[in-house]
Amino acid sequence: MPERTYLNSTYEERVQVKALGARWDAGMRKWYVTDDLDLTPFAAWLPAGADTSPLRVQAFDESESRDVALPNKGIPLSRLLGGVANLVSKAFGEGVWTTAEVLKVSSARGGHVYLELSERSPSTGEVMAQARAVIWSRFAEAMLSDFRRVTGADLEAGIKVLLRAKPVFKSQFGFSLEVDAIDPNYTLGDLEARRREIRERLKKERLFDRNRSLPAPWDFTYVLVVAPERAAGLGDFAKEAQRLQAHGACQFSYVHSRFQGEGAAAEIAEALCSGLLTWSGAELPDAVVILRGGGSVSDLAWLNDYALARCICECPVPVLTGIGHERDETSLDEVAHRKFDTPSKVILGIEEVMRARVREARAFNDSILNLTRRAATTTATDVLHLRRDIEQAAKAAVAQARADSNSAFESLRHASTASLRDARSSVRESVVAVRSDARQLVQSARHTVPAVMADIDTRARASVLLAKERSEGLLPKVLERSQRTARAARRETELAIREIAGLTGRLVHLRRRVDTLLPAVLDQAASTARTARRETELAIRETAGVAAKLGHVRRRVEALLPAVLEQASSGTRTQGQAAERLMRETAERATRGVDVAAERSQALFREIAGQGPQKTLRRGFAVVRSSAGEAVTSAATVQPGAAVQVDLHDGTVRAVVETVTQTTQEGGA
Repeated sequence: MPERTYLNSTYEERVQVKALGARWDAGMRKWYVTDDLDLTPFAAWLPAGADTSPLRVQAFDESESRDVALPNKGIPLSRLLGGVANLVSKAFGEGVWTTAEVLKVSSARGGHVYLELSERSPSTGEVMAQARAVIWSRFAEAMLSDFRRVTGADLEAGIKVLLRAKPVFKSQFGFSLEVDAIDPNYTLGDLEARRREIRERLKKERLFDRNRSLPAPWDFTYVLVVAPERAAGLGDFAKEAQRLQAHGACQFSYVHSRFQGEGAAAEIAEALCSGLLTWSGAELPDAVVILRGGGSVSDLAWLNDYALARCICECPVPVLTGIGHERDETSLDEVAHRKFDTPSKVILGIEEVMRARVREARAFNDSILNLTRRAATTTATDVLHLRRDIEQAAKAAVAQARADSNSAFESLRHASTASLRDARSSVRESVVAVRSDARQLVQSARHTVPAVMADIDTRARASVLLAKERSEGLLPKVLERSQRTARAARRETELAIREIAGLTGRLVHLRRRVDTLLPAVLDQAASTARTARRETELAIRETAGVAAKLGHVRRRVEALLPAVLEQASSGTRTQGQAAERLMRETAERATRGVDVAAERSQALFREIAGQGPQKTLRRGFAVVRSSAGEAVTSAATVQPGAAVQVDLHDGTVRAVVETVTQTTQEGGA
């Protein structure tokens, strides 16, 4: 039976000793190590005075093989592996600092932590080396706490680490590494180096600040969201986004992708580009939001990818990140337009921008309302003043129009009265002048006709005496000729008397016509004055109609202020111009009426003056007067044998009426 060395281990340390190759003795209720195993790894649990010298690997000697029946069949596997373990233990008495990538991390109930480590080729990414490692519970808690404190992350798959490990080989479990220290600064440096490499490369390509240099969204209407399908942070974001979308404030479109593991960065870039290419809106979204939720540094390390960072830089719209960590940044956060700590803060930032726009709109609306109120107050005051000014101007215009109309009417009435007075005076003066001229002609005829008749009588007697003396024999002829001459003279005298009588009747007719036309002239002047007065009153009424229009303007002034003011001003100007035009037309018509009446009166006066007795007498007419000097106007007033005086234009003839012949109204004898 192989020799046993029992260990003084506790219940909590059972996993450790078992992992090193110890076995359990149910009767003794202790863990033991057989003599074929090296006791050095079990030094902490060996009893005092135990021999810890390593077991030497003997040569292949069949005399020392007690477990093999046939000498030529070799040694047991356990002894062979024990020799390997002894060599490994002698070669690596202490731990060695080594770099590796963590592939897998698992924990046991006793507090031990088991790792799977690997090394990849930098050029091809192929696994070059791989080993198992263990962190015993007595080191694990302090070591992992320090690592978490420095790096801000747990020891997880995907992280590159610098650890101090002691190679151990055990017959039952094979080769492994016992880790007793980890340098967290190396992990931080590796992540930072990767981010720094991405940053410097993008800066050389002049892409690093491209997305951040885009103008920030003035407002959010459409947003594209890239996130894991069941991310914890996505639920908080989507809940608030649904509320905004339900109220029509903003529309959100979602595309999903993995955010950790091999190929996650490429899937994120592909989902982002696909979402933009298949965007259904007329324009691109206002922003792209990349969400992940909480995670460790190792989880976030998958996002430190050059291709993904370049995709964010070249995105045509601003990119907002809410990766879900507060302490560290990824390459996405560095190149994005704006970085938020959590997805909830992203939606809060979007809401804050929208609230800012609402506040600006409200402030702008309030300023507009205040300006409108002030403008309305000022306008109302101006309207009130303008209305008062318009009313006063209208009243003044109406009063002025009435005064001007009254003044014009009075002037017209005075002018018409003066014209009529002048016309009457002129007619009277003309009649007086006609009468005076007629009297002078009659008186001149009275003085001239007797002398002419006497001269004619003297010449006739002289001629008769001369003829009587010359030839007594010619007396009968002379008498006969004298008789013919007397008859001819008589006929001529009668003709002259009739012409004088006709002239006298015509003068009487002219006088009657003057007396008849004078009332007509006066009536026409009065009618013209009345017409002018009616037109003036009509102008006054039209001017008074402005007040009614002003009342209509007053009712509409609050609704159509500019139009009312313009209409009131235009109406006032139009009515004033109309009133002035009507007054001018009235004055012109009155003046024309007076001028026409004056011209007609003057024409009548000229006609009357032109028909004076002297002119009539020059045309062959004569004026017959009685012996008393009165004008004979009718044959009935003359008796046969009466002496008459015939006034001609160049003298007076006295004659005796032989017979009187009267004519009827139809002109017959």
